[in-house]
Order: sequence, then C-alpha cells, then structure tokens
Amino acid sequence: MLTGPQIILTLKVLVAAVTVLFVGSLVALAADRKRLHGRINWVFFLLTMTTVFGFELLLRLGHDVTSQFTEDAKQALRIHLCFSIPSAVFLPVMLFTGTRRFRRLHLALGWMFCALWAGTFVTGIFFLPHE
Repeated sequence: MLTGPQIILTLKVLVAAVTVLFVGSLVALAADRKRLHGRINWVFFLLTMTTVFGFELLLRLGHDVTSQFTEDAKQALRIHLCFSIPSAVFLPVMLFTGTRRFRRLHLALGWMFCALWAGTFVTGIFFLPHE
C-alpha cells in the first residue's frame, strides 16, 4: 500500500511533467504554431485529469494521504488544493473555448489559468511534504 508521502512525491513528479507540457504549449503559441499548441493542450488536459481522478480514486480506496503529516503539512496541502481544484475546473472550459475558437474568452480565461497553474506548481512542488 502506498504511503501518504509516496503519493505526494508521485503528485509532485506529475505536476512537474505536465508543467513542462504547459510551457511547451505556450512556446508553441509564441511561435504561432496554434495547431501544435492545441495538440499539446489535449495531452496536458488528459494527463492532468488522469492525475486528478487517480488521486481522487486513491483517496476513495482508503489511502489516508495526510495521516502522517504535521498540521503545517496539512495546511500546505489545503493551500495547494485552493489552486489545483480551480485549475482542474478551468481545464475543460479552456479546452472548449480553444477548440471552438472563442479567442477573446479563451485568452481572458488563459491568463487566469496561468495564475492558477503557477500557484498549483509552486505549492505542489515546493510546499507539499514528501518525506
């Protein structure tokens, strides 16, 4: 059975991996490669949603992620969730507005998503305990 710290370490690796995809998507956009931007975003979406649902499944199967954590560590996880949950909610909306070419709405939401993802990355990589 996986321990809480092992699950958190796995989560950190996955956050780092999808962040590389996200940066690649932005680079493709900056290079005016919109189609590549969209394709990378599909992969980003699928991997992120797989992570979210996998993490939720582990919790539902009875893996108590936080039982070994201090109160400070639990607070760090709560702060991380304040960024990661809205990010996960934004993803399908971003995908929809991008594929339907609702450019203005997509760009506006994109800036908000970038801020949320930056919070997800920083709190997920640097604040969550895995020891």
